[in-house]
Amino acid sequence: MSHSNRKLIAGVAALTVVAGNVAAETQGVAEKAGGYWTAEQADAILQKTLRVHLAPSLNGLSVEERTALQKLLAVGQIMQRLYEESRHPQALAAHDELLRVTGTELDPGRGQMLRDLYRLSSGPIITSLDNRRLPFLPVADETPGKNVYPAGIGRDEIDRLLAQHPELQPELMHLRYVVRRNQPGTIQRDLQALKRHPVLAVLHPGLTDELIHAQANPAEHSLYAIPYSVAYADDLMRAYKLLFDAAQALGQSDPAFSRYLRNRARDLLADDYEAGDAAWVTGHFKNLNAQIGSYETYDDQLYGVKTFFGLSVLIRDPERSAELAAATQGLQAIEDSLPYESTRRIREDIPVGVYTVVADFGQARGANTASILPNEAYLTRQYGRTILLRGNILTNARLFEVARASFEAAIDVRHHADLTAEGSLQRTLWHEIGHYLGVDLTRDGRDLDEALQDASDLYEEMKADLVSLFAVRQLTTRGYYTPDQARAVYAAGILRVLQKTEPRRTQPYQTMQLMQWNWLLEQGVLTFNSRNQTMDIHYDRYHDAVGKLLAEVLSIQSEGNRERAESFVKRYTAWDPALHGVVAGRMQAQETYRYALLTYEAIGDPPPVAVP
Repeated sequence: MSHSNRKLIAGVAALTVVAGNVAAETQGVAEKAGGYWTAEQADAILQKTLRVHLAPSLNGLSVEERTALQKLLAVGQIMQRLYEESRHPQALAAHDELLRVTGTELDPGRGQMLRDLYRLSSGPIITSLDNRRLPFLPVADETPGKNVYPAGIGRDEIDRLLAQHPELQPELMHLRYVVRRNQPGTIQRDLQALKRHPVLAVLHPGLTDELIHAQANPAEHSLYAIPYSVAYADDLMRAYKLLFDAAQALGQSDPAFSRYLRNRARDLLADDYEAGDAAWVTGHFKNLNAQIGSYETYDDQLYGVKTFFGLSVLIRDPERSAELAAATQGLQAIEDSLPYESTRRIREDIPVGVYTVVADFGQARGANTASILPNEAYLTRQYGRTILLRGNILTNARLFEVARASFEAAIDVRHHADLTAEGSLQRTLWHEIGHYLGVDLTRDGRDLDEALQDASDLYEEMKADLVSLFAVRQLTTRGYYTPDQARAVYAAGILRVLQKTEPRRTQPYQTMQLMQWNWLLEQGVLTFNSRNQTMDIHYDRYHDAVGKLLAEVLSIQSEGNRERAESFVKRYTAWDPALHGVVAGRMQAQETYRYALLTYEAIGDPPPVAVP
């Protein structure tokens, strides 16, 4: 499914143990001050946090565009709030309480550090230096279903209900529905939202009657599902009005973007994105662009089907966009070369653009380098997809140097010069194109999310990685890459798979990267030199090794067998302390930063002051 490359360039955000004393500093929630982390615990994370302030020039925007921009930024703040709420039921209340106690129970310096952690993690749960998910505010532990399923629920309960009532599958597994328990007062609150906003009842015909029936029959409907537009009705109604106002401001100067915003405003209330996605993918906009809504499923660690809200406000770089648009020519030939049986015909005119990030919100926030959307298979077949490369993230020198340090620690010195910023950009571009190619449905016609469930993201991201590398030989033959450029893309592919800690199975990116690392070791593309404790790269074996793994991934996606998918994951996620651990230790020793905290001039964030 989807498909934003949510990492720092070449994987700056991988998480690991730095040293025993640092790990000890992040052992659980502090008992002092009612569950708030100590300053020392917070500092262990913040000392490893690179602070990046984005302040792009807005001088090229017209008055109308600046008006629309302010509306979009306000929608972004709503999306940020919804994202935090959907990831943890206590997130918003915990943040409000943190603000209240700062300066009383908590000294101001410590309170600011905890607010920085909240901003860094978009909520009260942080990934620690030893790769655990820990609360740093006094809240409950994180659960796989976050706050889009009932608290603490497991797959077994939902699976039993679906076995008894398969007719509930479309609603319970809907990508934009919250699953709730049928408890006194819960359905009544949802009915009140429909009454408060009659337009939602019109856009969801029959929902009121369904809720009344479920309320009267709790034994039959122990669980029910409600559209996001009803679950977050007040917030999304405000977002609708702001998007409509932004569309009005651009009605004359940028009618295509205006139509997209108008359609997306309605989409948010209908929980059906087809109108907005069609206008987004096929429209030709002037300066502004925006990714708006709930698309990505990475935060759903229960079934991997629920999407989470995000928004990015972007300004197009016309010159670089024109250059990269040429790269997408001839995609059908690359599709035809992939190692699987297919007669699939693709749209070759997918739009690609390089953009300057003005501000990101919600699930899109962070050092996100690129996106390709939409994700729903029927929409991509009908309208295609759009690729958004975030230029001021991809070309940020500080982020790239952090990535380079990891590469040079893990790889023999003979290969250090192979890694370049341009190679990383090209690998990212073709990773996003890779999402567009290959298997899009199982052989029996099921969506990959439905078939592979929580393994779907992992395999889709691995497919995209492998397509970006498999295409190198063909693109080099075509003259798109020189041999040196091809080697730089291959080097970026190696850096992509290196891990600083053993991943959790709930981390799709890191898990599939470890699988690739082990595959490349097995195939002899990488060999470990125990003498200097680094790895050598054997580029002559690269293409064939990638092709074999890609064939396996495409076969698993085509078959759509979740058990086979999990078996393959288990086979290639072994972690050897004498190899992986040694390489990880070398990267840790060279590490300056592990996390990235982005701030944005456009929403009034002050330039960050480095933590001493």
